[in-house]
Parts: sequence; C-alpha cells; structure tokens
Amino acid sequence: MARQARPVLVPPLVASVALLVLAFSSLMPSSEAYDPLDPNGNITIKWDVLQWTPDGYLAVVSLYNYQQYRHIQSPGWKLGWVWAKKEIIWAMNGGQATEQGDCSKFKTIPHCCKKDPEIVDLLPGTPYNLQIANCCRGGVLNSWAQDPANSVASFQVSVGQAGTTNKTVQMPKNFTLKAPGPGYTCGQAKLVTPTRFFSPDGRRTTQAHMTWNVTCTYSQFVAQRSPTCCVSLSSFYNNTIVNCPTCSCGCQDNKPGSCIKGNSTYLSSVVSGNNKDSLAPLVQCTSHMCPIRVHWHVKVNYKQYWRVKITVTNFNYRMNYSQWNLVTQHPSFDNLTTIFSFNYKSLNPYGVINDTAMLWGIKYYNDLLMAAGPDGNVQSELLFKKDPNTFTFQKGWAFPRRIYFNGDNCVMPPPDAYPWLPNASPRVMPSLLLPFVTIWIAMTFLMV
Repeated sequence: MARQARPVLVPPLVASVALLVLAFSSLMPSSEAYDPLDPNGNITIKWDVLQWTPDGYLAVVSLYNYQQYRHIQSPGWKLGWVWAKKEIIWAMNGGQATEQGDCSKFKTIPHCCKKDPEIVDLLPGTPYNLQIANCCRGGVLNSWAQDPANSVASFQVSVGQAGTTNKTVQMPKNFTLKAPGPGYTCGQAKLVTPTRFFSPDGRRTTQAHMTWNVTCTYSQFVAQRSPTCCVSLSSFYNNTIVNCPTCSCGCQDNKPGSCIKGNSTYLSSVVSGNNKDSLAPLVQCTSHMCPIRVHWHVKVNYKQYWRVKITVTNFNYRMNYSQWNLVTQHPSFDNLTTIFSFNYKSLNPYGVINDTAMLWGIKYYNDLLMAAGPDGNVQSELLFKKDPNTFTFQKGWAFPRRIYFNGDNCVMPPPDAYPWLPNASPRVMPSLLLPFVTIWIAMTFLMV
C-alpha cells in the first residue's frame, strides 16, 4: 500500500509575510511595455550590410516607427550600442556620433573610435553630400498612423576592423534608444532574411549581404515615474466641473523653481530663457501639476445627436508640442458624424470594435501646441449620432474611458466623481412641460 505524503505546514508568520509581499507587488506600477490600445507598436531598428570594404563593411541603419500614435519629437532620438569586437566607424552619412573617442593610434582619423557610440540624426539643411534618404530631420520621428511618410529615419555607416564575410562579422550588442530621454527598452539583435531592394523601374532586385533587426518597446513607467497629463470633465446637465485629481503629476512644494505662477514677475524671463526645449518641464502652479490637461465637455444634446468639446491646454513653459496627438476611447466613436478643427483616424485595437480614435492638429493651423500662455491650447468639437441601443447620459457614460496624449496615459478622475444627471431629472422633465401645456390649452379655448 502506497504511503501517503504528509502535508507541508506553513507557519502562520511565513504565510502572512507571503500574502503581504503579494499584495504590495500587485500595487506597484508595472514596467510592462504592452499597450492595449497599440498592442503591436514598437520601433524596429534594421541593420543592412550592403557592401564589403577592405577591413569591414558599409551598412544602412534604419529606424521604423511602427507605433500608431507615439512619436519622437525635438530634440530627437539617440541610438546607441556596444561593438562586439574592436570595430570603429570610419565615416557616416545622414547621422553622426556624439563623441569621437580616443583615435590616437590611427594615422587616418576615423569618425568614431568609442566602444559604445551614440548616434544622432543630422539637422535639416545638411549639405547634400552628407545626406541619405530619410535622414536629416533633427531626430524627429513621426508616428505610423499620423504621418507614415516621416515615420522612418536612416543613416549610413562605414564600419572598420569588423571582418569582411558573413562568418566574421558580429552583430553589435546592448542597443539603446533614447527619445531623447529614457522610455524604450531594446531587445537583442536577431539575424533575419536579408532585405531585398528593387530598382526604380522594378525590373531588377538586389539584396543585402546580411540583415539583423532590433525591436524596441516603450514603457511609460520607464520614461518617467510620474504621469504627464490629466483629464478634467464637465457637462451641460450638471454645474459640477470635475477637475484633474489633486497631485496627478506631482505635488506643489515649497522648493524654488518647482512651478511658476501665471502672474509671476519672473514669467517673461522663463519664457525667453535658453531652456525652452529642456526635457525637465517647468509647469504653471496648479493643483494637479501636470504639463498637459485634457478637458472633455458634454456640450449639447440634440434629438438625434449629441456634441462634445475637447480642449487640450499646455501648462509647460518649456515645451512647444509639435505634431501632438490625442487618443480617446469611448464606445460612441462608432457613431462619430463630424469632427471640427482636428484630424481623425480610427485605430480599432480590438478588431471589429470601433471605440478608439486618434485626433491630431491640422497642418499649419493647430498642429503646434504652444507653451503655457494665452495661446497654449487647442480645441475642437465632435458630433455623435445617438444609438438608441446604447446612448445614455446616466452614470458617466458620456465621458471617455481613457485618454492618451502623445502616447502617455493620462490620469482620469475617479468614476464616482463624474458629473451625473440630477437625481430628479426623469420627474423634472414633465413639470417643465406643464406651463407650455397650460398655455396651449388656454389659447385653444380662446380660439374657440
């Protein structure tokens, strides 16, 4: 007869500690890079070895932004890696290394001798002999849905001391991508099928000697521990304005320079300062302390339609947001009829469910969100058709489920704070009609 295993008894103290650890771990913010509204979004780095040289190879390195709504704005991307051996960069087109490094042992000075080079894009206006296709935008890389033509960046690099065959060349390691700060985590380089190139007439095909890909994904928690935007709400049927939650992006403290009041005497010096494009925001003193606030206002109720006004306000004195975008999730986007002053694209992250919209400014009109001040806002109105099966103003249904600004998830107010319909509204409506009915009856009797 088989001997029954004795149960292992866990001491109560150990069990309590384990439960506490599990509870705290569930409360900690996750660094997972998965985005439910853009599940396949990433930046793919493709390295194509096109030609052998006496001591290495010539390659074209491209960055493809496959993210639907997250882009890289000025001052631009920085791409870094660690060489596998003792490689050097003899020359570059379309980009440049930020540091040359120690090249004292070379008679002909290379472009870069660092073991861990960092590459940046060239600026617009670079001489043509230093350019290649998809270069020289100052590191700006637009999102795939907003501007696919400008969602690719490339540079050409001549690598020395690297080997001259497929068996001797080794892939770089430890790729890093800054945009221009942290946020992206890159995987290992993987050897893939060589890229094929087609001639302009389409009658001839060539291919790279070697191609490897690196995938970089974004995490808002890695980029910054505090949020960068918040959402406020209001409606025509309730006088309550639900402001952004207090301390959404940080709390106002007594440290000098943490924020600045709109009527401060030092405001002009801040606005005209040299740190206008500094990565560290200098925000207007508010209860939420966010650089960006998105306000959703339920404006009008028609018989067959309802209308919403969206306002995006910039409280950051150091940043003009170019090519900004807004992603909003609401079930009524399947019935969007008209949008004023913004561009619109449906994202459909869940396939057949059309509840997610990407909004951005019209070029040369409102595609630049100015720094904090009188012009530091953009706004538009959206007209939705009512679906009798789902439409209601009750229990906060008319407000968005989530909002992203420039790819970062904004802090929403708690659901129990949403502006609700007045408690007596179903019984108030008939009483409002009573005076008009009385007048109509009186006029009828007079006419008789």
